[in-house]
This record gives sequence, structure tokens and C-alpha cells, in this order.
Amino acid sequence: MLTEKMLSKLLIPTLIFGLIAISAVYADDQPQWGQRYSRNMVSDETGLPESFDPATGKNIKWIADLGTETYSTPVVSGGRVLIGTNNNIPRDPRHKGDRGVLFCLDEKDGSLCWQLVVPKLIPDLYRDWPRSGICSPATVEGDKVYIVSNRGEVMCLDLNGLANGNDGPYRDEARHMTPQKAEPLELSKTDADIIWLFDIRNSAGVHQHDGAHSSILLHGQYLYVNTSNGINDKHKFIPAPDAPSLIVLDKRTGRIVAQDNEQIGPRIFHCTWSSPALGEVNGRPLVFFCGGDGICYTFDTLNPTSQLQQLQKITNIWKYDCDPESPKENVHRFMRNRNKSPSNIKSMPVFHEDRLYITHGGDIWWGKEQSWLKCVDAKNSRELWSYELSKGHCCSTPSVHEGLIFVADCEGYIHCVDAKTGKAYWTHDIENEIWASTLVADGKVYIGTRRGNFWIFAANRNKKIISSIKLDSPINGSPVAANGVLYIATMKKLYAVK
Repeated sequence: MLTEKMLSKLLIPTLIFGLIAISAVYADDQPQWGQRYSRNMVSDETGLPESFDPATGKNIKWIADLGTETYSTPVVSGGRVLIGTNNNIPRDPRHKGDRGVLFCLDEKDGSLCWQLVVPKLIPDLYRDWPRSGICSPATVEGDKVYIVSNRGEVMCLDLNGLANGNDGPYRDEARHMTPQKAEPLELSKTDADIIWLFDIRNSAGVHQHDGAHSSILLHGQYLYVNTSNGINDKHKFIPAPDAPSLIVLDKRTGRIVAQDNEQIGPRIFHCTWSSPALGEVNGRPLVFFCGGDGICYTFDTLNPTSQLQQLQKITNIWKYDCDPESPKENVHRFMRNRNKSPSNIKSMPVFHEDRLYITHGGDIWWGKEQSWLKCVDAKNSRELWSYELSKGHCCSTPSVHEGLIFVADCEGYIHCVDAKTGKAYWTHDIENEIWASTLVADGKVYIGTRRGNFWIFAANRNKKIISSIKLDSPINGSPVAANGVLYIATMKKLYAVK
């Protein structure tokens, strides 16, 4: 018979081992889209589930209600989960009608800490599409949240909201969260605290199209932001051809300090929705940016500690034309041409081991039905290989892990490709449209579809379907893993799976 003393000798080592094992499960926060700004959606998390069931609660930590349309990807930092959505199911009855919303939720239970509420741009619906909400993912550093609103405003927010006071220098939150013709609302502790704000449209001369989307890249004291400059509402020309496609702001003040000088505007086929990536080549940090003209540009970073007083032009190192045979002049004459058109890029370039991996092709709504995954030498812009995706379109950013690339396309195919050669190991037809990107974590590939199915594959060169789970509504954003939890956003709900 075991005595209490004997039992304690057995249990204490077991408990210690258990605590060590549990701590090994949790890797880290996920404070921005992708791994360390390389945009590679690969996580070191382990112990993530192979299946879950919202109906029974199996492996469900919590579920939070969102709006009715959610296109953003969650980020996790400092005990908070941030995600953009709309206001069709108001958390605060004071806010009525269509709005862009950024929720800040408690990581422990999904309860609301605070929300940023932004009125729509009216009356032009082609600049801020109805019910689309805030589409941009946040970028978090310490207690600062950087986000691009549905109105094309770069904002610095306090991660603690107004609960610890209005920090300023911006103090006009009451006016900002209320439509111009309405009386400003009294601020509450569940409202966002805006520290500073930069209006891309009015301050940089940009014509935003459909909506703003940017995952802000942070390097040193500077923020690199794509502008969402795009076409007019008739889809016939670029109203702001001289406006920049990439700008740089001082993160402390929101002041613009630099912008590109590549005259991308006239060649933008639809809009500029691809966010910049960061990579170090031969000890030199570089910014990789895919323009709305289907060209990948590489820029020198600004000195991360410099004190710039005048507007600078960021220096282009090299550029790579993803589709050199496509039309380059008067590009909008190819609108609605499903056989011949320019390429554009809606995904992000991924930097990994001195290589860039880029998906591109005809525009999902207006262009040719053809798309590719390209591999480019980041040192000199030389194309290393090209892999043709399905005869359709691609909005997804690839994931690169242990010599393999996992990528989805809009036609519903998942591809596993050799990172060195571009040869496919396997493909799988999910038979449903995919806008989201893959996440690789814990030996698994996670991906959601526009039909609301969430798929889990084994992350290896031999195809193995682990599970498929039907969720409540379409999935547009990419799954994220942080601190032992998998986060999946559908149009209507955010699932924390553990």
C-alpha cells in the first residue's frame, strides 16, 4: 500500500515533468502577421489539437462573437487578442449602423476589453465597401497597437484602451468615432485610446479603392505601410497616379518621413493591397514590397535610429517583374478579360533563407484565370523557379517550412511544393474557394475556406488529411497560433482552440 510519503515522491517528479512539458507547448505571442516580419506564417507552437468540435466544446477554450463580416486575421500580444470586423452586431448599443470595428479581447476568456469604432467613408461605397469592417490586421509592439482603419488612417492605439486614461496627444476620440452629422458620444472605458493618427488619403493624396488593407511592417522606429491606392469606381483609370504605393511613418509621432518614387500608380490594375516584408541579405535589412502592378520591389530600410526632418525617397535596390509577358501600358483596357491581362499581387512576399516566395496572377474579379508561385533570389532578383497554380487566381501567402512550401489558391487547391526546385509533392482539391493563407504549426497545416470548412493536413511531403471541421460561416482570415492556442476567425465568430 502506498503511504502519503511514497505517493509524494512519485507525484512531485511527475508534476514537475508535467509543468516542463506544458511550458514547452507555449511558444510566444503572435504580435503581427507572420513570423518576425518575414511574412512566413510558421509557428513554433506545439501540442495543438488535431480536431475540435464547437458543438460539444471539445478542445474549445472560448468562442467570441464578432460582426457579420470579418476579413481580418487575429494577432495576439500582451494578454490581448485583436481582430477587425464590422458593427452589424453591436457590442455597444450607442454605435448604430455600419462601422469598421477593431476588437481588443482578453486572451484568457475572449471578453471585450475595448473597441475602436470607425464610421464609414460616405457616400462613395467603392472606397469603403459596405459591411466590410476593418480588414487590416494589427501590429503590436509593447503597449502600442498600429492599425490601418477602414478609412485609410494609420493609427497608434494604446493596448490598454481608455481604461488607464486618455494618453494623447490625440484627444478627439469622441468626435472620431461618431459620424460627422451626429453629436460626439461620451467616451467610456471600453473605447479605444488613439495616441496619433495619419490620414493616408488626405495627407498622401491616395485614392483608396474598395477598402484599406495593410499589415504594418515595423523596423526600428519606422512603420512601412502600403497605401491601398487603386482604381476609380468605374474600374477605368487610376484617379491618383502620382500617389505613393509605400510610405514610411515615424512610429513615435505618425509623421510621414519617406515614400517610394517608382511611379507605380498608372500601372496598378486594381489596388495596392499587398503588405511589405522584411529580410536581411548579406547583413543588410531590406524591405520587399509587391506593388499593384505585379512587380516586386526591394528597398533599402531607413536608418532605424535616424532623425529625418524632410520627406525622403526610399532607395530601390532591385525589382522583379512577376509576369514580364503581361501588358504594361494602358492596362485597364484588359478589365474583365479572363484570357489576357496584367498580373497583380494580393498576398505578401515571404522571405526565407535569402529567397522570396511570391504568389501572383490575374485579378480575382477582373483579370485572367492564371496564377503562379514564384521563387526569387533575394540577393539579385533572379528567378529560380516558377510553379503554376490552378487555372484561376491566388490571394494566399505561402508558408515555408523545412524545405516545403504550403500554399492555397482561390480555386480550392492546397499545394505542397519543394522549396528548392518548385516541384509539387502533392495537391488536394478542397472543392471550395480559398482566400485565406496556410498556417504551419506543430507538424500540421491549417487552412480555412469560404464555405466555412476548416482543414488540417500533415505538414510533410506525403499527403495526409488529419481532419476537416465545419464552422458557422465563411473563413477569410488566416489561422494564428500563440501561447498554446489556435485562433480561427470566421465571418461571425473567433474560436480559441486548445
